[in-house]
Amino acid sequence: MDVRRLELLRELAERGSITAVAAATNRTSSAVSQQLKVLEREAGIPLTERRGRGIVLTGAGRMLAQTATDVAVALERADALWNDFKQAPSGDVTLTIFPTGGQMLLPGLLTAIRDVAGLTLACSDQDPLLPDFADLTPDFDIVVADAPAILPSWRERGLAVVPLMTEPLDVALPEGHPLSEKKSLAPKDLIDETWIGVPAGFPFDRILRQIETANGSPARVMQRFVDNGIVESIVAAGHGIAILPRFTTRDHENGLVTRPLTGVRAVRKISALMRPDRAERPSVRLVVEALRTEASQFQAEHETVAG
Repeated sequence: MDVRRLELLRELAERGSITAVAAATNRTSSAVSQQLKVLEREAGIPLTERRGRGIVLTGAGRMLAQTATDVAVALERADALWNDFKQAPSGDVTLTIFPTGGQMLLPGLLTAIRDVAGLTLACSDQDPLLPDFADLTPDFDIVVADAPAILPSWRERGLAVVPLMTEPLDVALPEGHPLSEKKSLAPKDLIDETWIGVPAGFPFDRILRQIETANGSPARVMQRFVDNGIVESIVAAGHGIAILPRFTTRDHENGLVTRPLTGVRAVRKISALMRPDRAERPSVRLVVEALRTEASQFQAEHETVAG
């Protein structure tokens, strides 16, 4: 079987439509369909089937798409070994990240790799409203995502997942709030408080759901915002309290204070997600290792300051 046709089948498995595969591979939809039909004839069994107005992979198609991933990983590993043999990692690497993650990690990362000859790192940030950052892995070499833990869906996709750091989530209060006298806060301390929240389903909102469960009563959420900076300003102005990330919240600088939350699991895990074949590239491996080092140093420095 032709490796290039196998790669098209893999793209269909990940992108979900002929149109999306065509756009991603700079082909026409008819050209993609034709190549998939040739692959199907080579396989001797149906690889796709009609569903509504589109097509989906059959069981055999899904198995062959996984084989395509295995082939891609093997090829990248072979290229990596050869590149390691003949030269230092080089080439272009693309990375995308959620905003507060970029705030924490990108300055140090860019400093760490700027003197690597022949390596170009192109970074971008993403709208945190995106339902699953793993959807970006077909279009970027490295995707940095946050979640309460490593999500099962990331493993189900066969992604390479590299844990980077764990960030606590704290309760943010306006300066002078009665609860600021406490060193830490339990759910029972927060009953009847007014909350400034994030959109439903966001990681921080899941913490608020845990607080509701612990207290056996709903939280009173008056406003919801995506941007943490807006949340900080509204809390500082005395309009409510909020859940905010520890390392990037500007407490004691703009009229608010933060306190650790006990009794619920209030953390977010930050991870690098990659297609497994891209994870084998020497240039990508170098960037991920620099990213791990920066995350470890950043976390250690901020935990020392907090302590």
